[in-house]
Formats: sequence, C-alpha cells, structure tokens
Amino acid sequence: MSQITAAGTTTAGTTSGAVTAKAPHPLAKSLRPLAVDIAGPLAAYYLLHSGLGASEFAALAWSSVFPVARTVLGLAKDRTLNRFAALMLGVNLVGLVLTAVSGDARLMLAKESVLSGFMALAILGSALTAQPLMSAALRPFLTKGEAAREAAWDRLTAGSRPFRRYERLFSAVWGSALLAECVARVVGAFTLPVATMAWLSTVLLIAGIAAGSVLGQAAAQPMEKLVRAEAAAV
Repeated sequence: MSQITAAGTTTAGTTSGAVTAKAPHPLAKSLRPLAVDIAGPLAAYYLLHSGLGASEFAALAWSSVFPVARTVLGLAKDRTLNRFAALMLGVNLVGLVLTAVSGDARLMLAKESVLSGFMALAILGSALTAQPLMSAALRPFLTKGEAAREAAWDRLTAGSRPFRRYERLFSAVWGSALLAECVARVVGAFTLPVATMAWLSTVLLIAGIAAGSVLGQAAAQPMEKLVRAEAAAV
C-alpha cells in the first residue's frame, strides 16, 4: 500500500496533494484593461446615480476616480498615457461642465449626444495618428491572447503599411458611426417631442454601435487574415 508523505505525495509516485492554480484565459487577460478603463467608470456612475440616488454631477465626479487613477499611474509608472482612461476622463469632465449648464429636458438629451460626439471626435482624430484608439479594443479579439498572434500584431503594426491602413480605417469607421449618431440625437433633441426622444435616443445609440460593428468588418476581417498569415509564417 502506498504511504502518504508530509509533502502530500504518495511513495508510489504520481499523485500530488498540491493544486495548481488555473491560469486566466489569455483573451480575458487581454480584455481586462479595457474593462477597467471603460466598464469601471460606467459601472460606478450608474451605481452612484441610479442605484444610490447620487446627483448626476456627484456621480460623474466620483466615477472619474477610476480614469484619473489609471491615467496618473500610467504616467508615473510607465511614462505612457493610458489613452482609454484619458478618453473616459475627458468624457466625464465634459459631462460635468454640461451638467452644470444644462437645465431643461432638451438640453439634457442633447448633453448625452455631445458626450458620444466627444468620443467620436477623439476616435476620428486618433485615426490620423500612429496609434488609432480603436486598435486597443480590436486587438484582443484578433489575437485571442495567443503569443504568436500577439507577436504578429506587433510586427505588422511596426512594418506593414496595409495593416496600418486597416487600423486607421477601423477607427475612422467607428468614429464616423458615433459622430453620425451624435448629430442625429442632437437634431432630434431640438426638433422632436421630448417623449419621443426619451426612447429614440437609446435606439439611435444602439444603431450607431451596430453600424460601427458591421461596417468595421471591412477593416477587421483583412486585419485578422494578415495577423493569422503572419503568425503562421513565423
């Protein structure tokens, strides 16, 4: 009969008492920063405003703690700007200013559109730079957390002009879709009955996101093929 040793293994040799911790899924690990930078502030805002009854101004102010901390930490630790955290901080600051000046229902509806418009302009502007904003959101889905694909993405970003064009196109598509949604909601806020815009505003936002998702495939699919081919070649 096998004897159990103090280390938790049998003298027969194969059974171990130690339990190996399960490593997190690579895709989940890649998406974690986006969840912290985007979902964190939004969750804090809705919890404070809708759940705990805080004023809109207070909820926006307190939910800014997330992006402020992430932005400052990135600058202090890595000497880099966390662009998504900075973007969410900018959105919150714009929201604080608009909350202070908006009074009637139509202005409140328009304020929501201006916030998405601010994000749209930031995304569109980044499409003209070397680091398009939406690339950070797309990368985890194309690389799937695989080391070979991650390395392939880095090589393509550094040396492939077609890949860089698709990167910029992807951000341009999303920025344009969100900007169109913003314009539609602002026009509706001042031309349609408030009761209509109360529900139509959400419909337009969903439509803008859907348009970005569908039209963005024109860039995302070629990028995925390039990443897959590059990873396979190496």
